Amino acid sequence: MRCIDQVGPQKTGLSDVAHALGVTRQTVYRLYSGTEELLAAVARAAADDYLDRLADHLEDFSDPGDALVEGIAYTLERLPDERFLGLLLTTGRSHAFLKGVTTPEAKAFGRAMLGRMNVDWSAWGYEATDLDALAEYGLRVLQSLVLDPPARCSRARLRALLQRWVAPAVRHPEEAAG
Repeated sequence: MRCIDQVGPQKTGLSDVAHALGVTRQTVYRLYSGTEELLAAVARAAADDYLDRLADHLEDFSDPGDALVEGIAYTLERLPDERFLGLLLTTGRSHAFLKGVTTPEAKAFGRAMLGRMNVDWSAWGYEATDLDALAEYGLRVLQSLVLDPPARCSRARLRALLQRWVAPAVRHPEEAAG
């Protein structure tokens, strides 16, 4: 994180980190196979702070559809400005983010996001396995929006799009399973 702060994410590499730590590149390579993996580790370290801020933002949302819509929209809007969480997007390495959006770590992030929402999931008919699947669904929707952002889409239009197509499936999972 210090290297990124000093030289920026585009110029930060494993050799910069090794130099800053006073170790050899081989030492850093034992922990990370490449710069993308290192940047992903930095993003994971920033995730907990982001989840706290997201939970604060979503505090007034108790409807599962509204909460997920706002969580996806807010995250999509914030990613480019999140200094460390959005690293893979802002460094031109979005393919790594997109490829890894359904890794166990990413799913755990999504599940943690759902767990911090002010939604009584069990009252809405959700069990633990449903929440795991919902986390993956939310990540896949986010992945799609990151890969191909809606052109000239205002905040209101993005939320309307998600309200139309995402919220009903989240509010009525039994009908979606149909």
